[in-house]
Order: sequence, then C-alpha cells, then structure tokens
Amino acid sequence: MNVGIVIRHRAEGMRERFASAAAQGFFHCQLVSWNPELWTVENAEEIKALSAEYSVEITAFWCGWAGPRFWNFTEGPETLGIVPVTFRAMRVQNLLDGAAYARLLNIQNVITHMGYIPENMTDPNYPGVVAAVKAVAMDLKQYGQNLLFETGQETPVVLLRLFEEVNTGNLFVNLDPANLIQYGKANPIDTLDVIGDYVRGVHAKDGFYPTNGRELGREVKVGEGKVNFPEFLKALKAHGYDGSLTIEREISGEQQLIDIRETQAYLQNLLKQI
Repeated sequence: MNVGIVIRHRAEGMRERFASAAAQGFFHCQLVSWNPELWTVENAEEIKALSAEYSVEITAFWCGWAGPRFWNFTEGPETLGIVPVTFRAMRVQNLLDGAAYARLLNIQNVITHMGYIPENMTDPNYPGVVAAVKAVAMDLKQYGQNLLFETGQETPVVLLRLFEEVNTGNLFVNLDPANLIQYGKANPIDTLDVIGDYVRGVHAKDGFYPTNGRELGREVKVGEGKVNFPEFLKALKAHGYDGSLTIEREISGEQQLIDIRETQAYLQNLLKQI
C-alpha cells in the first residue's frame, strides 16, 4: 500500500496542485471533479502532462454530478446521487461524461456517491436505481473501466446486494471508513467481512458517529476518531488490498495542510508495521 492525496480539478492552478503534491512526497492521487465543463480534451492533455512531469499517478477519477447536494440525513436522500428520480437521468449522463473524460486521462477507475440506495428491495424506487447503475456499468465495461461506489450512505450489505443484482463484474468499492462511521452505517473493519474483496480504493479519513438524527458525525484528523487505523490496515492487507490510502481532510486553510502532513507520516509509519 502507498499513501496518496486528493487533488481537486479546477479551472486554474492545476500545475501548483500537482507541484505541491510532489513536493510533499505524494506520488499517487485521486482527481476529484464536480464541474463537467472542465471535462475537455485540452484539460485532459494538461492533466496528463502534469501527472507525468511531477510523477504523480492518478489512481482514480472521482466523478461529481450536477444539481443540489446536501450532506445530511434530511435533504440528503432527496438530493444525492442517482437515487432521486428528479435528477437521475442528468446524473447518469454526468457519470457517462465523466467516465469518457477519465478515458482521455487513461484512468480505469471512476468513483462516485450513488446516494441513499434503498435498504428495502421492495421499495418502488429500487428497480430504477438498479437499472441506472447497470446502464452506467455496462457503458464503462466496454471500455475496460470500473465503477467504484464510495461508501457512506448505504450499509455494506446493500452494496453487496446491488453488485450481485447488476452483475456486470466491474462494480467495486472506494472504501471511506470515516463515512461509514459518520453516516452511522457500519464499523469499517467489520465492513470488510462483507465487501472486502470489492475494495479498489480507500480514503484515509476519520470521524465520529452521529450525535443526532439530522446531521452526520464530525470528521477529524486521522487517528483522532473512531476508525482503528492499525487494525483497519491489517484487515485491508488480509483482503489483498495493495493500493492507495488517499488522504481526504475536508476542512480548509492552514490546519488542513498541517493535518495532511501529520496523517501522511502517521500512515507511513503504520505501513512499516504491517
């Protein structure tokens, strides 16, 4: 395993972002984009050149989508991912367009949040979600790409069931251990008993369980929350995972930079011990 970082795709400043990653000793990243207007041939050529120049490998493209998004338990189910019928067609197209952009970058793994996938298989919305996922997965499959679900808004068994029903062979998991805790869905280590063999990406993030029924639990620096990273990394290794631990610290400013540097050192030390 290696330690990577999130690089956010913006209209400007991409050279500085790749240069900063390399200067900090990061040589793997996930490229995160929420703006389909940036998914052009010209931008892809620039990103590829920067990736090569600074020796920062892009391990996955994190594909956002248009429309409203609320990361909570109230508006979240009606606004996130492809689950809400109102936004589904638009966001399926966003994912297809994002995957096409990823191909320009020679990236195989495309990650997204699918939304609050129904827990109940008899939910009238469930068949439509399955059909939408299958449409995206089939399109990616013809190009040798994988569709990765970032964990958080659904339980691990819901993901497993959906993967089995879609059954295209190219659905996998970007496991965010903090999300599982912040959404109150699962313990990350136990999660690996259910979907460990599907893990193709990991976010290094930490947090606490929710303390009320409306808001997610609080995110904190890796090592200060409920994720038991020493045991989590051992469990990942036991399941054969040998990819990146991509640091994601969802704050801004100087403290974000400090936390990222300290997390990098913390994870590198843990990797020497397993």
